[in-house]
Amino acid sequence: MSEKNETESTSTRPYLIRAIHEWCCDNGYTPHITVSVDHSVQVPLEYVKDGEIVLNVGLTATTGLQLGNDYIVFKARFSGVARDIMVPVDQVIAIFARENGQGMAFPQISRPEPSPEPEAPKPTSSPRPTLKRIK
Repeated sequence: MSEKNETESTSTRPYLIRAIHEWCCDNGYTPHITVSVDHSVQVPLEYVKDGEIVLNVGLTATTGLQLGNDYIVFKARFSGVARDIMVPVDQVIAIFARENGQGMAFPQISRPEPSPEPEAPKPTSSPRPTLKRIK
């Protein structure tokens, strides 16, 4: 790993997620996260709506919950089937208490789209140029 220079610091997002999660648990609320789903997110795709999924990250709904600096990882049951969940912290767009909606939303981090393959130039059928006579 490379060292961070003095002006670069780590994101506050994972720390805020952990803080709101702890606040929810301490106050008897059920913490949920809203996740923007793309190829980097491992969730049951059948529960994704409009590119997002809301996940219960309460201690009673998860097994092996790890709220890390880069990923949120846990096991959860969906329709009785245990599934492995892995969410990059950058894909979390909100964490909130289910009971009252209090929590925090985060700006979505835009990732560069993979550039499409360059297309071969298509032959054009342009009319022949007209030549002018020079006198």
